[in-house]
Amino acid sequence: MHEVSTRRRRRKHLPEGQTSWRRSAAVALPAMVAVAALGAAMAQGALAASFAVSGTSFQVSSGKLSSSGLASHVDVDRTVDGKGHPVALLGLDQAELDSICQSARVPTPLGTAVFTLRAGGDAGKVTASKLVIDAEDLSGDARFGTAEIGRDASRLDAVPGVRGERGRFGLQAGDISVAGVKSHAWSATGGNFRLKGLKLTVGLGGEQCF
Repeated sequence: MHEVSTRRRRRKHLPEGQTSWRRSAAVALPAMVAVAALGAAMAQGALAASFAVSGTSFQVSSGKLSSSGLASHVDVDRTVDGKGHPVALLGLDQAELDSICQSARVPTPLGTAVFTLRAGGDAGKVTASKLVIDAEDLSGDARFGTAEIGRDASRLDAVPGVRGERGRFGLQAGDISVAGVKSHAWSATGGNFRLKGLKLTVGLGGEQCF
């Protein structure tokens, strides 16, 4: 009892502005573990876009896209008002594009503006790891090294972390390349983007990618 009372007196007489490191560590440790787990999941590509998308889809085009792996399944993107948009979630492991163009038509008080982002071409390749595109369509001339169509979305393993719900339709492939890429998408996320020759423009009455 005497030892317990002594410890209590010591805690009561901590200098003003100081805290008990044991108590601080007990509170901070769970938060640190959670942050570390979140960071690990992001690094492994386990998290796709979890944000509410805008009410405007955008165009994506490229002369040629290639990747060391593809995983895809049906998903739903939602806007802030809860409206859903069915999409094909396309996960690309190590993506390389010879060029890229992204554009969107955006209403403004001055009229409809066109937001355009271009990169690559003569400036060099555009690259990204764990690139995830939520697309409503995609066209081009494709070549797959291997392909598995109709695989359960929960069992996809071509791109680490890119899986869907059990029972949903999915497909995956090994090395792929797609020439003449054209797509309408609702969101795109990725890591380690390298956009050589980046050029961004916003203007009234501008032209979109296609």
